[in-house]
Amino acid sequence: MSLNFSLIHTTESGGRRAQLDLPHQLVETPVFMPVGTAGSVKAVPQDIVEALGAQLILGNTYHLYLRPGHEAIRRMAGLHRFISWPRAMLTDSGGFQVFSLAQLRKVTDDGVRFRSHLDGSSHFFTPEHSMDVQIALGADICMAFDECTEYPASRTRAEESLRLTLAWARRSLDHFRARQYEVPWFHEFAGRGPSLFGIVQGGMYPDLRRQSAERLIEMDFDGYAIGGLSVGEPRELTLEIISEVLPLLPANKPRYVMGVGYPDEIELYARMGVDMMDCVLPTRAARHALLFTSEGRLNIKNKQYAEDQGPPDPNCDCMVCRRYSRAYLRHLMQAGEALSATLNTIHNLAYYLGIMRRVRADLQSLVPSPSVLSP
Repeated sequence: MSLNFSLIHTTESGGRRAQLDLPHQLVETPVFMPVGTAGSVKAVPQDIVEALGAQLILGNTYHLYLRPGHEAIRRMAGLHRFISWPRAMLTDSGGFQVFSLAQLRKVTDDGVRFRSHLDGSSHFFTPEHSMDVQIALGADICMAFDECTEYPASRTRAEESLRLTLAWARRSLDHFRARQYEVPWFHEFAGRGPSLFGIVQGGMYPDLRRQSAERLIEMDFDGYAIGGLSVGEPRELTLEIISEVLPLLPANKPRYVMGVGYPDEIELYARMGVDMMDCVLPTRAARHALLFTSEGRLNIKNKQYAEDQGPPDPNCDCMVCRRYSRAYLRHLMQAGEALSATLNTIHNLAYYLGIMRRVRADLQSLVPSPSVLSP
């Protein structure tokens, strides 16, 4: 057994309250996953990420493969042990990062050859290699190797990208099923292994997205992600694609939208029936002085906050808002203090995770739809 997904409530609008039982954590969904690119959620220690209520974080296969290396992490009993994170973890496939190296990669049917952004060394990622790296890292959830379609993309380009993604999905799944029990922690969890999600691609073409979803469902992955979003398209188009794809995905498996979004977006998508989301925005924005609050976005560098003794968000009960003022956070940013990134990030993560707690509570209190009440 890898994962067990249990629907608790659904709403007429599609919202879902569920539990995702993973080897390292019973995850309450809908859930937001902080991004821990290189083995850390930037600027925040793991114990604080845990205290904020994060149930599941994301690790980046490409970056961890390059440094310190997946075999080194395997020898140290896997990524959970290496970074001292006791809860659940998801790793991406490396496909998006390779996609972002447009001038440093060459795509073929076999895989992608690329040059490291660190030292220019040459590497070759195949679906099989991506699976081997993720299994060595020991994630609870791994992702199939895909080819992310840029925006804008012609239909011909989107069709070719989808052809590769579907072929690579089959290869990823076959290799994963043969090797999934080689994760470093397998014997610690009564023989439970990791799960593998397929990724729906197809650019901004609804019929290609439908084709992608149908083919992936035939392969029978443990869960399904919607990828290829937040690549420069308008927000209205992101919403349109999610709305098109969600009803196509199996109701009894988790649904994950990758790389989204702003606070209002993650709340909207959760209420539509998205179970899992991740985004670098709360951590990246924090390092650039942008705080998300119940009163809107706040640029803490602004001079108007120089002597503002109020908390960053008067309606927030996070450890930052309980203790520090806007004036102090502005001072830290102006002075270039490392503590600035830490405090700003803690608040933004608390805000994002708080949205999901509120949505889960709202969904829990609504009357279940007949499909959930049925035996």
